[in-house]
Parts: sequence; C-alpha cells; structure tokens
Amino acid sequence: MNPALHAFAARVAGQAISVFARFMTAPRAIWQGIEPVPRQRVYFANHTSNGDFVLLWTVLPASLRRQTRPVAALDYWLKSSLRAFIGREVFNAVLIDRRPEARTEDPVTQMVTALDQGSSLIIFPEGQRNSSDTALLPFKSGLYHLAKARPEVDLVPVWIANLNRVMPKGEVIPVPLICTLTFGAPIHLSGGEVKDAFLARATKALLAGRPDAEGRE
Repeated sequence: MNPALHAFAARVAGQAISVFARFMTAPRAIWQGIEPVPRQRVYFANHTSNGDFVLLWTVLPASLRRQTRPVAALDYWLKSSLRAFIGREVFNAVLIDRRPEARTEDPVTQMVTALDQGSSLIIFPEGQRNSSDTALLPFKSGLYHLAKARPEVDLVPVWIANLNRVMPKGEVIPVPLICTLTFGAPIHLSGGEVKDAFLARATKALLAGRPDAEGRE
C-alpha cells in the first residue's frame, strides 16, 4: 500500500475507533489532579478490560493523543494482520513480549526509548487483566524501573470505572454504559525510595481515584 494511503487509513481507523468508544461508553474524563496540558507523562491505570487503553487514549485531547503510545502485549496485538495494523499503525503501541524466554528486547528499555523519543505512555502496572474481587492486583516492578530511569517524567494515576461492565471478559458485544476516567495528581520517585515503598505509594495513588460508590463495594 502507498505510504500516504497507509497513513490515511490509520488516521481514519483511529477516528472510527474513538467515535465507537465514545458512542458505547460516553466516557467522562475527570481531571482531578492535573490539567490536560502538553506535558510528557506516563499514565498508569487499572486493567479490567481489553478496551482500557483504547478508552484512555480516546478521552485525551487530540493534541495529547497524537504523542501518547499505549504499552501493550505483543502476543495479543500480532495475532492477526488486522490487530497488527491497529496496534502498530493506529495506536503506535509499544509492543512488549510477555514471554521472557522469547524476548529480544528488554521491556523497560523499550519504554524508556519511547520516552526519549518524546512520547507519553499508557501502562497497566498490574501486568494482566484483573478479573478478581480485589480492586487491584499487585503491581509489577516495571513502573518503578521506569520512574527510576526517567524521574523527571510525571507518573499520572488514572482510575477507569465501569469498563469491565461494558466489555466483560469473554464477551464480544459491548454493553452501553457510562465510564469515567479519573486523572489524579502525578507522582515521582523520591530520593532513596525503595521499590516496595514506591509501588505501595503508586497503588494508593491509583486507588484514590475510585468513585465513592465503587470504593465502598
């Protein structure tokens, strides 16, 4: 395909996905701790649905959306040519191989490289979809290593509410519901802060964005 036509197809597909996501979920961004300004950030969110990063990406203003790349599973997004086109061309995702024995690149290095290229990132520190009764699964160490490698970059907690009900695991057809995404105050790695303490603080910052009703469940 002609490169210009390819890029046009990717833009159209991105707009179509964004419109569909807004139609199905009527997402509402709550900028509780920050404003949507052009600043490099790592948005870290809870993970209950395959649509999580799509919705987060969708609610960002267009100017921020263009510079924001989701960090996603390579094995999921390369399963078919359509998924590969969406993951690589539409979202420009940083594709991480979840199989340690098959990796040719270190995941943290991939993310740091994307930051050094000027991108913002969307990541899910739980590392997998949470289908348990707990609010969050224990965070993997990637967020800590990213914060340590680039301590000047804002780490912004984003609580995504209701999307697990819109797209339950195993379902193909979404259920229309209103979703909210609460953007909290950015955090940074403090001098001398050890991994476990930082991840506990990051977990607390993310949980602080839960809607009151959800927090009482």
